[in-house]
Amino acid sequence: MSSVSPGVSPFLVRKAAVLGAGVMGAQIAAHLVNANVEAILFELPAKEGDPNGNVLKAVDNLRKLEPSPLATPARAGFIRPANYEQHLDLLKDCDIVIEAISERMDWKSDLYKKVAPHLGPNTIFASNTSGLSINQLAGAFPAELRHRFCGVHFFNPPRYMHLVELIACKETDAVILDDLEKFLVTTLGKGVIRAKDTPNFIANRVGVFSMLATIYHAERLGIGFDTVDALTGSLIGRPRSATFRTADVVGLDTFAHVVNTMKDTLPNDPWHKYYAVPAWLKTLIDQGALGQKTKRGVYQKIGNDIQVIDLKQKNYRVSDGKADEGMVEILKNKNVAERFAQLHASSHPQAQFLWSIFRDSFHYCAVHMGDIANNARDVDFAIRWGFGWDIGPFEIWQAAGWQQVAQWIAEDIAAGKSMADTQLPAWATDTSRAGVHTPQGSFAPSTNGYQTRSTLPVYKRQPFPDKLLGEERKYGETIFETDDVRCWHTGDDIAIVSFKSRMHAIGDDVLEGVQQAIETAEKNYLGLVVWQTEPPFSVGANLKKTPAGGARPASKPSAMGKLFKSFKKEAESLALKAARQLGVADQLMAGKLAEVEHLVEQFQVTTQALKYSLTPTVAAVDGLALGGGCEFVMHCDRAVATHESYIGLVEVGVGLLPAGGGCKEFAMRAVADAKGGDLSAFIQKYFRSVATAEVGRSAEHARDIGYLRATDKVVMNRFELLEIAKAEVRALAAAGYRPPLRQTAIPAAGRSAIATIRTVLENMLAGGHISEHDHLIGRKVATVICGGDIEAGSLVDEQWYLDLERQHFMELLATEKTQARIEHMLKTGKPLRN
Repeated sequence: MSSVSPGVSPFLVRKAAVLGAGVMGAQIAAHLVNANVEAILFELPAKEGDPNGNVLKAVDNLRKLEPSPLATPARAGFIRPANYEQHLDLLKDCDIVIEAISERMDWKSDLYKKVAPHLGPNTIFASNTSGLSINQLAGAFPAELRHRFCGVHFFNPPRYMHLVELIACKETDAVILDDLEKFLVTTLGKGVIRAKDTPNFIANRVGVFSMLATIYHAERLGIGFDTVDALTGSLIGRPRSATFRTADVVGLDTFAHVVNTMKDTLPNDPWHKYYAVPAWLKTLIDQGALGQKTKRGVYQKIGNDIQVIDLKQKNYRVSDGKADEGMVEILKNKNVAERFAQLHASSHPQAQFLWSIFRDSFHYCAVHMGDIANNARDVDFAIRWGFGWDIGPFEIWQAAGWQQVAQWIAEDIAAGKSMADTQLPAWATDTSRAGVHTPQGSFAPSTNGYQTRSTLPVYKRQPFPDKLLGEERKYGETIFETDDVRCWHTGDDIAIVSFKSRMHAIGDDVLEGVQQAIETAEKNYLGLVVWQTEPPFSVGANLKKTPAGGARPASKPSAMGKLFKSFKKEAESLALKAARQLGVADQLMAGKLAEVEHLVEQFQVTTQALKYSLTPTVAAVDGLALGGGCEFVMHCDRAVATHESYIGLVEVGVGLLPAGGGCKEFAMRAVADAKGGDLSAFIQKYFRSVATAEVGRSAEHARDIGYLRATDKVVMNRFELLEIAKAEVRALAAAGYRPPLRQTAIPAAGRSAIATIRTVLENMLAGGHISEHDHLIGRKVATVICGGDIEAGSLVDEQWYLDLERQHFMELLATEKTQARIEHMLKTGKPLRN
């Protein structure tokens, strides 16, 4: 455990340098500035023009990448460009230097010798190598500096992938490792795994073997690569990019490099013969078809067609592979043991393929765990956080029935069906074993016992860390509980309210529960935190019960899923798919508009209650906060949001407008922004956000849009969110909290601002950019956010805006075209632009 001796300053990172402005180096620098860490990005000097030209080009490219490595485009301006010829003296002021150049031992060694004399007396030097020996790299570092040398392996893309592997060399100071882990966890928001210094460490070792096993069995069974991707994506709890799309995203050359590292450094491995780049893959690489970065790899896009390489045809064909319906039914079975029994027993090639890739991954992990990791928890988290699996390989094995699966593996080894004939280790076949994860810890081969989680002080900030199968998890003591809401505490004086509805959608039961939680907090607690045990925060109103909030997505976006479309398109799709939840259509068909209007009013009552509670309210946001979820956030005294929070008012996507106070809050924020001056520019900004259903691409972007305020906090690590939200409650209470006074004299932008916005809408309509109904929705949003058809500067109160929201929401809801949009979405799941 790290400690600070008298007279020694605690480890703080004020400034960092990244050596190498390639794909990883530039994105690591981007994430440093995302976290408000000053970053200097080094590269070789350009041969012509500005000596920093290579870095400037890399930084400019950051602005073009999707998903964006930057919290906001402006963050790129905080990356300071530098080159090795002119700026090495800048390194002396850096607290940490991260080397991220190409995976060449000789190049890295040469660079180390060049920069070492310029490092500060306490600078930590870390290599981002994906698999080269840390001890061998340390040998190129001056002996007197090796105690400050280690490996710190980020995963691509660094902003979105949670994993960082931390690897010590023999001389690394233990205190430095602890300090670095704290920095990585809290400041950069990462999940840190201490890996052993073995080739490719943990995640790449296991993850790449899993991909090699998938390639081997696909070729053995003659299954097309597109079909493999249909089978090995979300159906089995892995990213939608599955296997070959992931390889394209990572880069086929990068994948081949990792494979070759295993081939060159693991000659005695039982699976060594499989550590080879397939001939077809080598051919693609030789042709320069490296995947997404060259627009051709295993897949390519020709016109509107996605094509996949076909090994039989030795050419590309249209990608149309699908999972067999029978396989889909098996994989939908929530009973994991039954699911694996069916796969194991089936003679269908797709079933045998799936069983084979699971079996060989389990076998590999069991044999190698003691060599590469400290315990089974580290293996599972490495694969979950680094490769995006929902649960790790040992967790899957345990859920499927440890003893039965171990028996099947042993039988297949004996029958020569496994990729290697090495027997399972004795600990894995122990007949008393039910798994490797227990409430006491996770199995560690080195001690033949169970290791608890890290006791470093940084983890005290995580009251509910990422959960493993087999661990017990209890979320505090219940204050009250309904079907859709639970109000609880952790043994202190702060109440927490969490939603139990699917995707934390807000229906009338949630509204009643939140109102009850506010009343309870006012009577008995210091304050109230709105926090969910898992993301998202809320996808908005469950319009089967109440239409005041926003749209509900079919699923949350995964980090890897974002790699195939821009986040804006993803968010718009989520918003539009939400209409599947617009059960308000049932009420429409039944002619119960008055009932709907009452529910809208109750939503407004709830958001106002959050705003004017006698005790502080804090929204702890992680993931999606759309529509009504966004309106909850806007009305709490404070929001504490994780960096990867995607917040927005998305109601216009299904022909409606925000009616839970969102337009009202934007109108009031425009007044505050104007500071007594002209409202027009600020009103137009907020109008655009509502009218285009703009969703923040990060918490900081949401702040730029206006969904979050300057006083709201951004947290990098989602597992620290609750602790920091509670700290906000305590700070507000300690300062003698009183709710804001209700504003009764809000200057409205009025009819002149409406006219200005309508002119823009008319031009868009004339140009064919929007439909007649889009035009109507835009006019109504403008009317509400500008305070109605009144003189500019007229003074109104909050209820005035709420009444306008409700009125125009109901008017839109009553139109045939909004109803058609709702009905079309319910039937087809696709948007209607009528």
